[in-house]
Parts: sequence; structure tokens; C-alpha cells
Amino acid sequence: MTSLLDPAILFFVFGICAGLLKSNLDIPLPISRFLSLYLLMALGLKGGFALAKSGLTLEIASSLGAAVLLALLIPLLAYPLLRRLVPGWDAAALAATYGSVSAVTFITATQYLDQHQLSYGGHMAAAMALMESPAILLAVLLANRLRREQGGAQAGHSLRALLHESFTDGAQMLLIGAMLVGLLTGAAGQAAMQPFSGDLFKGMLSFFLLDMGLLAARNLPQLHGISPWLMAYAIGAPLCHATLALLLAKLLGLSAGDGGLLMVLAASASYIAVPAVLREAIPEARPALYFGLSLGLTFPFNILLGIPLYLQTAQRLL
Repeated sequence: MTSLLDPAILFFVFGICAGLLKSNLDIPLPISRFLSLYLLMALGLKGGFALAKSGLTLEIASSLGAAVLLALLIPLLAYPLLRRLVPGWDAAALAATYGSVSAVTFITATQYLDQHQLSYGGHMAAAMALMESPAILLAVLLANRLRREQGGAQAGHSLRALLHESFTDGAQMLLIGAMLVGLLTGAAGQAAMQPFSGDLFKGMLSFFLLDMGLLAARNLPQLHGISPWLMAYAIGAPLCHATLALLLAKLLGLSAGDGGLLMVLAASASYIAVPAVLREAIPEARPALYFGLSLGLTFPFNILLGIPLYLQTAQRLL
């Protein structure tokens, strides 16, 4: 319960309430975009500074390998299950959405760890970057297979073009670039950037979560008419994926902080990068389905209940 009294979480709850009350409170899109880029840049710097201090270790390599494995395993397990509930196009899109990650969920989890003085590796920001693209690529391959099976005239997307789009995405490049800056500048860079990446971070996150609360509330109508089984999936899948990550972290001997963040990454669902790509790559899928479930149900669940559950479980078992 104490985690809900965190200012950033309370601003998220306030945003949901304001949205449900149909308030005209609104965060202009350019400001929302700026806040998103700021958080990614600050997170990348923090990760780079931490990597400069720790260096590359076996645990870091294990964490990154586990992240990539989960990014491949989750959509491959999700797709056949979702095919029982929705058409193939929607199943592929949902598998990509839940196989990828939410940067804001991850950033909120790092704040939870900082607040409770639990250590974690800065390299987990790199794990987040690595987990974003594999699910998208798998989903597009599945969709192209469906097109071939159905003999459709619509051509599949070029794998080369998709790889380029995934790895040159502005947000992902900013995260990686900021991490490299932090890695190269080390302690001196950390001291110089402290007002930017440290002092301002909590307030900026609170402002952004207010915007996310408004957006989540305003996307709830998209869930009207969706099968209760899919709504159950939007809550059950994160719990299953987090459990899978916990087992993997236990097997690899990861620390509680790193294992907990791996659970958060596995449990999160993308609502920005993946839906933007899927609109072009799999136009046959219904955006109201994959966007509505990830932002309307999974994101609020993870922010309000999932993060403390995953991190406290990791602390007990790892």
C-alpha cells in the first residue's frame, strides 16, 4: 500500500480520475513527447554511469542474454494461445505488444527500487533496449506467413526495412546514445549531469505519469465489446511472463534488483513503439484491440499493483 503513496503513482491515479471525469485537463503533445525523450535520456545516462563504475561482468552478460531470450520466448508462447481467441492477424499483433516492453513501466520500477534503496545494475536499461525489437520482427514474420497461406496479394514488409526501422527508432537510439555518453564520461559526467539526470527526474516522471493516466482513462472505451477472455489475458499474461522471468533469474543467479527489473520488463507491454510499427506492418490487425488492452488494462495494472508485486517477490526469492 505504501507504494501507492509515491508522488509519481499518485499523479498517475489523479490522471486516471481526471480522464474518467472527462476533465479538459490535457498535456500538449509536444510536451508529452519532450517528457518521454527526457526520461529515456536520463535513464540512459544513469545506466551508462553505472556501467562505467561496474564494468562488464558475468552477471551483466547473463542479464542481457536472459532479456533477449524472454523477448523471443514470450511472443512464441503467446501466439498459439491467442490464436484460440482472435484471428491470426490480431494474435500476431498482441503477441508483439506483450512480447515487447514499456519504457515508462521500467522507469517507474527503477524509481521504486531507488525509493526503497535496493541496488540494481545500470545495464538493465540496455536489456530494455534489446527487448524492444525481437517481438516486432517475429510478429511480422507470422503475419507474412498468414498472407502466404491465404494467398493474399498484399506483399509482406521487407525484413531489411523492418530491421532498419526497429534499430534506428529515435527513442531507442536516444537511450543507447545516452548510455554510451554516460559510459564514456563516468564519474565526472555523472557529477556534471546530476541536476539533469538526478534532481529533475522524479518531477518529470510524475508529470509524464499524469499524462499517461489521462491517456489510459481516455482509451478505456476502446475495450467496449472485447471478450472477457482477452481482458483476463491482459492481466494474467503479465503475471505469467513475470513468473517466467523469475525462474530464469533464479536459474542464472541474478541479484534481486536485476531479477526484479527483468520481471518488470517481461510483464510489461508496449503501447508506443510497437503499435506505431504494427499499424503499418500488420494493417489487418485491430489497433483498438492491442492498443486498448496494453494501455487501458495492462499498463495501469503494472503501475499500480504489478511493480511492487514483482520487485517484492524478487527480493524474497532472489
